Amino acid sequence: MLARPFRLTRGTDYRSVVRRGVRCGGVRVVTSMLTTGEAREPRFGFIISKQVGNAVIRNTVRRRLKAVCAGAIADVPEGTDVVIRALPASASATFADLDADVTRCLARLSHGRVTA
Repeated sequence: MLARPFRLTRGTDYRSVVRRGVRCGGVRVVTSMLTTGEAREPRFGFIISKQVGNAVIRNTVRRRLKAVCAGAIADVPEGTDVVIRALPASASATFADLDADVTRCLARLSHGRVTA
């Protein structure tokens, strides 16, 4: 589970990451990352629309993505905001599939960081 300091909570933060950040897409998720330059822990946000499935499926996907990000905190530079948008294919994905997609995108985006 992601503790409060590691979560994006405001809509303006989500918008700025999605609009100004760098993006990495896959079959199951689209990951956006924006480095703010602040001296703080990395923060993560999740967008899971109704296209993914019913409430049970959406919450399962969200829990899996939170667990993946909790394990990847050490690999994300400080002051970075990450938004992960789940695509409909994530509903039938296993934890290992989601982990592989998110880890690949985080590694790829960390090399080409964009500063706010």
